[in-house]
Amino acid sequence: MLKESVKQVRTTNMEHLTTRLKASGKLDRVVKRSLQVLNIAFYYLVILSLTFVFLYPLLYMVSKSMMQVTDVADATVQWLPKKISFGNYFLAWDSLKFWAGFANSAIISFGSAVLQILSCSLIGYGFARYRFPGYAVCFVLLLFTFLVPPQTIVVPLYLFFSDLGWINTHLPFVVPSMFGHGLKGALFVLIFIQFYRGMPKVLEEAACIDGAGAFRTYWKIMFPIAKPAMLIVFLFSVVWHWNDSFEPNTYLTTPDFYNLSQRLAMFYGSNNQAAETMSQMTSGSIGMAPTGLNQVMAACILTILPILILYLFVQRHFVESVERSGIAGE
Repeated sequence: MLKESVKQVRTTNMEHLTTRLKASGKLDRVVKRSLQVLNIAFYYLVILSLTFVFLYPLLYMVSKSMMQVTDVADATVQWLPKKISFGNYFLAWDSLKFWAGFANSAIISFGSAVLQILSCSLIGYGFARYRFPGYAVCFVLLLFTFLVPPQTIVVPLYLFFSDLGWINTHLPFVVPSMFGHGLKGALFVLIFIQFYRGMPKVLEEAACIDGAGAFRTYWKIMFPIAKPAMLIVFLFSVVWHWNDSFEPNTYLTTPDFYNLSQRLAMFYGSNNQAAETMSQMTSGSIGMAPTGLNQVMAACILTILPILILYLFVQRHFVESVERSGIAGE
């Protein structure tokens, strides 16, 4: 009887306390606060997980590039080397002939990016603001060039550039960019089309009243305000040209014109072949399996380093450009 009385009193007190909390609104605030904390914890858990997934390859390359051969071959060494070594970077720098490869990559990437901004912006403005005879056909052809893989038309392109004497030059990359083509050119035209469609027409009407023609209106008014789209196109074009290996391997067959991506592939092949030769020579020695992974990872770091530096300087403006949708259209 005593236990039942105590239990009844406790139940009554708890019900009374719950009623008071509900009446004062404290219980609702506690529940809301708990849900907010859980949401924030889940949010940061997802962000940190995705961050690790994207940063893992870079952290792996940095770790392996600072290891010696004995550390790479040692199964007990995972992330931190027993002794940090920067000699792999010097060897990779000399093997890649870094400055020559950087010059070729810069000419192809930055030159094509600037020309694609000029040409794709003009073409995108024409599609966004004017309806000319054959507009639908031209727009379908634009989408067609975007959908067709470049590998399917590489043979006629190679024969065409060969007849012009452009093989082993930078012209197959630079000249098509002057006409809104080149690597991902159709996509960049679509980006500018979408941007210019969001611009108010009163800007062009005011320019027309002042006596400006179509091209002058584009060049003096519409082109300068397209900086967000220009920055997006510039970064995408530079990164895609820098990392591309298909077209350079097709049109550049002389080592003097190789870009960094080609030199990296050549360095990996020679390093792998040397490692296999040494492995055959030391096959009888336990724990002496040679590897050039540390040198290859150092070469990878040097290859992507210019792009990483570029992104560090423009990442804030790039994020702002992606978020901006332009002035509300009418």
